[in-house]
Amino acid sequence: MTQPVRRLVLVVEDDPVISETVSRRLEAEGYAVARASDGPAAVRAATEQRPDALVLDLMLPGFDGLEVCRRVQAERPVPVLMLTARDDESDILAGLAVGADDYLTKPFGMRELVARVAALLRRVDRAAELAQQSPAVHSVGDLVVDTGARRCTAAGELVHLTPTEFDLLACLAAAPGQVLTRERLLAEVWDWPEASGTRTVDSHVKSLRAKIGAARVRTAHGVGYALEAPEQP
Repeated sequence: MTQPVRRLVLVVEDDPVISETVSRRLEAEGYAVARASDGPAAVRAATEQRPDALVLDLMLPGFDGLEVCRRVQAERPVPVLMLTARDDESDILAGLAVGADDYLTKPFGMRELVARVAALLRRVDRAAELAQQSPAVHSVGDLVVDTGARRCTAAGELVHLTPTEFDLLACLAAAPGQVLTRERLLAEVWDWPEASGTRTVDSHVKSLRAKIGAARVRTAHGVGYALEAPEQP
């Protein structure tokens, strides 16, 4: 019987202890693992080995994780779990802006890291399945979200979104005016069923607002978010 192909995860971490620990745990969970310890090596490994996902440290020798993510995503979309030593919103938003899908703040538990990687890969599989289904076009005011073409325009202007930002916007656009809870968004966009990652939702919403306009995404405090057409002056 043919053995299933193992998913390849590229672990990019300059701390040898963390790199070894993460790699061994991922291998124990059935993943194939490649490793890199600096920015240039990470980009080369991503190009040559074409991993299914990256676990990417923000601070690296050579050039940092932001530049790694930028270069890798420019070549082809790859799900990225970013690791950051600081719980700093500016670092997190910078990572999301260049295409990171999720983040963990050090120190983190191996169980959570493995769960996040698995969720990222499930999300890729689900996106491929949805691409085979009938596309939809959602219009909310002058905002148009085309799920088939994966294009978004606002007032006729193309808006450049990362894959995760687009998925988040498409989820909100499918139910305009309806408040979607953080937990629901986390489950539907990130395929992460537990509530421990709700800050990830908040960070992505902030990044999305910067691109489509803050007034388009309403916050229901303590609950979640809704996509609405901004009121005309």
